[in-house]
Amino acid sequence: MYNKEKGLYVAHGSNGAISITGRMANRHGLIAGATGTGKTVTLQVLAETFCQAGVPCFMADIKGDLSGISRAGKMSGFIEKRCKEFGMDAPVFEGCPVRFYDVFGVQGHPMRTTISRMGPELLARLLDLNPTQSGVLNIVFRIAADRKLTLIDLKDLRAMLDYVAKNSSEFTTAYGNVSPQSIGAIQRALLALENQGATSFFGEPEFDIHDLLATEGGKGVMSVLAADRLMLQPKLYSSYLMWLLNDLYATLSEVGDLELPRLVFFFDEAHLLFDDAPKALLDSIERVVRLIRSKGVGVYFVTQNPIDVPEEILGQLGNRVQHALRAFTPRDQKAVKAAAETFRANPAFDTRDAIQELGTGEALVSFLDENGTPAIVECAKILFPLSQIGAITEQERADVIRRSSLYGKYDTAVDRESAFEILLAESERKAAADAAAKESQAKSAPKAKAEPKKKSSKGGFWSTVTKIAVPILTTMGRTLGREMVKNMTGGKKRR
Repeated sequence: MYNKEKGLYVAHGSNGAISITGRMANRHGLIAGATGTGKTVTLQVLAETFCQAGVPCFMADIKGDLSGISRAGKMSGFIEKRCKEFGMDAPVFEGCPVRFYDVFGVQGHPMRTTISRMGPELLARLLDLNPTQSGVLNIVFRIAADRKLTLIDLKDLRAMLDYVAKNSSEFTTAYGNVSPQSIGAIQRALLALENQGATSFFGEPEFDIHDLLATEGGKGVMSVLAADRLMLQPKLYSSYLMWLLNDLYATLSEVGDLELPRLVFFFDEAHLLFDDAPKALLDSIERVVRLIRSKGVGVYFVTQNPIDVPEEILGQLGNRVQHALRAFTPRDQKAVKAAAETFRANPAFDTRDAIQELGTGEALVSFLDENGTPAIVECAKILFPLSQIGAITEQERADVIRRSSLYGKYDTAVDRESAFEILLAESERKAAADAAAKESQAKSAPKAKAEPKKKSSKGGFWSTVTKIAVPILTTMGRTLGREMVKNMTGGKKRR
């Protein structure tokens, strides 16, 4: 909870209230711990504390539990006990202003982006392309940009791939080799992506990143993304959240260290972002996380083990909440050791042992002080949320969506002219021109010479008779002549 005396008050230790320093809240953070140790409640407490301070937050709701942040909570025996422990009066329960989003447009306002805006790097990971195929995808994006062809949705990208494949010889010198095999592999990957329902993700109207910075009545608006279905495609989930971070970094202006962040971004199931990520993508993530704090954005990664986060990024997460870890396997033991070593030691206890002994709702906590130095780690109990713990009903969700100021802004998809339509029209014009050229060539070609007239059937008959009769008559004439000579001489032989 937030107040002027305690600031961003989120936990209570042996020395009293433990708060996040407002000016250091954009130095990012980590919420880690095994399943069932209280990470989701910690996320909810942090988010509503920022909300009360006027800081909007974005969070992905993996199981639907976070939807309860939109409604007021209620007193329970557990909360009464916590109030006594912390020396607090009975709290005033209240919900936060919330906007529900859904990539698929079912449980909230649609959140779309375009193929061009996502870019080839994230799209290559989403399609699980190898380096050669990723290179070809980069070439396709470059050709589209040079030709001023906007890639909005999947059919635009399909048309562009087909166009580049058919004209590959024309592009090889300027852009590099484009093999039919790579084009075919990308097309197949696109088909698989379509089968996962990603068609609704790419399109327009495109989501305006500034809608995440909204406040209502002095409170920060909580942007809650329904991610239960999205999580069934882990790479789509992680690529989508990374696109949001990239877009925030590319769009927002520099503001430096403000008294409070402009936005806090919770990245739940963070290990999905880093699993099997190529080095180029990891470098990109590290760069965005390092630089986005100057835009007033704090990023809080939520995961089971700190070792899920690469060291280059883990080193930038100054505000830490570590719930219990269990050391059953060698990997678990490594995670416990790594988590313990990231804290500034407290002489009152052994950090490594403490991590394994924490109860549900308890955590090791260390936040940055005013100078940006990590505080000594403390064993603490996380505060209880003032909003409802657990999911709301479908009707309650529908009511929140209808009352939203964004209702109707993104609901109807728009399909304007883009690469698909332009390339189709160009192909039709070329086909028409080719047909016209063939017709013109046929008309201008010289006529063939007339065949000689055939002789009549009569002439043909007498010609045949002549060929047969002449030799016969000649032979008969010779025989008759010999007989006449013989009669004149009386048949006598010469002596």
